[in-house]
Amino acid sequence: AKAQGHLGAFAIEIDDHAPMTVSSRQALTFERPRDGVSSECDLILDLSGGAPLFPAHQKRDGYFRPDPGNPAAVQRALFALTDLVGEFDKPRYVDFHADLCAHSRSHQIGCTRCLEVCPAAAIQPAGDVVAIDPYLCGGCGACNSVCPTGAADYAYPPSTALLERLRTLLGTYRRAGGEAPVLLVHDEDHGGELIAMMARFGRGLPASVIPFAVNEVTQLGLDVILGALAYGATRILCLIPPKRVDEIAGLRAQLDYADAGLAGLGYGEGRLELLVEADPDIVEARLHALAEEGEAPSMPAAGFLAMGNKRALMRLALQELHAHAPAPADHVPLPDGAPFGRVVVDTAGCTLCLACVSVCPTGALTDHPERPRVSFVEDACVQCGLCKSTCPESVIRLEPRLNFTDEARQPLVIKEEEPFECIRCGKPFGTRSSIERIVEKLAEKHWMYQDSSAIDRIRMCDDCRVVVQFEA
Repeated sequence: AKAQGHLGAFAIEIDDHAPMTVSSRQALTFERPRDGVSSECDLILDLSGGAPLFPAHQKRDGYFRPDPGNPAAVQRALFALTDLVGEFDKPRYVDFHADLCAHSRSHQIGCTRCLEVCPAAAIQPAGDVVAIDPYLCGGCGACNSVCPTGAADYAYPPSTALLERLRTLLGTYRRAGGEAPVLLVHDEDHGGELIAMMARFGRGLPASVIPFAVNEVTQLGLDVILGALAYGATRILCLIPPKRVDEIAGLRAQLDYADAGLAGLGYGEGRLELLVEADPDIVEARLHALAEEGEAPSMPAAGFLAMGNKRALMRLALQELHAHAPAPADHVPLPDGAPFGRVVVDTAGCTLCLACVSVCPTGALTDHPERPRVSFVEDACVQCGLCKSTCPESVIRLEPRLNFTDEARQPLVIKEEEPFECIRCGKPFGTRSSIERIVEKLAEKHWMYQDSSAIDRIRMCDDCRVVVQFEA
């Protein structure tokens, strides 16, 4: 009926389970069947031919699901099963930094990007953050691709290692006289085999196409994509096996964000492409067609070191792309869900309650220690939406965009008010808009606030309210 767990610790539930009667003679007899029977095991061989027991079952170590109509496939699975004896080290593909996670604050949900793209259901909410089960993680890297803060950091290898390889690779190509390099990103199993077949039986790769092997193509995030473009790649093609087509939503979104940014800076569209194909002839034809097309506007030839976290790497690459852009623009709109942008506040409805400041996980929204004021630093905003979901007045909306001006790195005052002073002692104790909003909602509408003296107490500080109560 269902299964859960991982290699060495599977738990299954069986319906219509009828165990054999040990006293059977001549012919087997069985006990009365029962539903909901549970059992534990180290390995599972699924010969049902039906739906898989796990999402992304190819990545669930210890779970084998060969085609029951293919004796050779069943035999291979049996040999693999008998070989799984002993102790095993499971790679930990993702380093998770809980202090950077923007999933939730104060029981309000913010960023859910990794939860939406994980094909193995290895990521689950865990309070204000998410939890990644390393035993279920298959290493696709989709969480790293979409994480806007770098909380889910792929470690097989890390993005800094990929960027250092790209810097060396593209720099060497350029110094050797190469022009307009096309980066072909692939994994070793699928992509390596296709490239070998093209080299052996076809024309091979065009001279301008540089193969770049990674553990999983779906691990690519905006830091690596933008970094490759800043280092000089004129095009990026991501080669994906067709069987993985259900796992590419996160990568496709990142390519769309980068493509929108390139278009807004005058580099044109269509430089980034997903190639979901298993036929080497089709892949080869596509690569040679790109090589024969006219050259697009040249890309920067940056040489910055890959240092810092994910946000810092993206900023470095974006600065280079903006500095060498054919049509540099200060503001570039991005599609919904992009990890860059600003919050737009309807200041007329804002009461400066500062709920948005208390939940902002990156410090993009800040208050002032002495005055009722809320400020915003756009460069720190990851568009998690926590401020929007927390705002009690519903006056916040998100606007995804790239801002290349200096003001993006400076605190911008969104709203500021004079503090409201107690009508009895003159002590400032709140904001004018919040006090007046409370008066508006309660005056003559609540049985406790039918006379002017009760309404006046709302406009008093906590000390004066007590004094007036005793005087009365």
